[in-house]
Amino acid sequence: MTTYKHHVHYPEGYEDDPGRSWPVLITLHGAGERNVPLAILKTHHYYRPMYQLTTSRYPMLVVVPLCPPRKYWEPPLLNELVEKLLREERIDEDRIYLNGFSMGGYGTWLTAGRYPDRFAAISPVCGGGDPRDAVRLKDIPTWAFHGAKDPVVSVEETLSMIEAITAVGGHPKLTIYAEGDHGVWDETFENPELYEWFLQHRLSERMPFAA
Repeated sequence: MTTYKHHVHYPEGYEDDPGRSWPVLITLHGAGERNVPLAILKTHHYYRPMYQLTTSRYPMLVVVPLCPPRKYWEPPLLNELVEKLLREERIDEDRIYLNGFSMGGYGTWLTAGRYPDRFAAISPVCGGGDPRDAVRLKDIPTWAFHGAKDPVVSVEETLSMIEAITAVGGHPKLTIYAEGDHGVWDETFENPELYEWFLQHRLSERMPFAA
C-alpha cells in the first residue's frame, strides 16, 4: 500500500471553475472505524456536519481516508496521500489542513510533527502526541479539543502537548469541554468556527520552517 483508500467530498462550484484551486481538509477517523468499509465510512454521521459546512459556507474539499484493520495512522502514508491529492485534484498547496479524532487525533499530532511544513493548520480532537515534537509543532496554527471527563484518552494527553508547545514559544488554541467524555468530536465538527478558523490560515504566512 502506497497510501490510503479515501473519499473526497467536493464543495459547490468545484466542477464549474477548472482554473481555481481549493483548500482541503484531511480528517482522520478513530480506531473503531478501521473495520468500516469506505463506502459506509464516508457517509458516517461524524462527517455530515463537516460536509454541510464545507460544501458552500466554508468551501473546501474534505478528504476521508480509511485506515486498515489493526493498523494505526502512518505519517509517511498520509504524506503520500497529500501528494496524490495534489496530483489528482485542484488543491491549493498553501491551504492544506489536517484534523482527526481519537486515534485520528494521535495521527494528526504525529503527522504534523513529522511534516510541519506541509499543513497550514491542524486540529487534533481527543488524541495525544509526543511532547518531544513541540519545537516542530510550535509554528503550526493548532486548535486542540478534548473532553475533561474522557475515560478513553486522558485529557492530560492533550494538555501535555499544549504545555510543551507553549513552553517553546508556540501559541496553540485549546478547548476543553468541562462535561465532555470521549465523544466530543460531534460538537466539535458541528462548530462553524472551526472551519472559519481553518480558512484564516495559509502555509505561506508562517515563518520558514527550521528544524
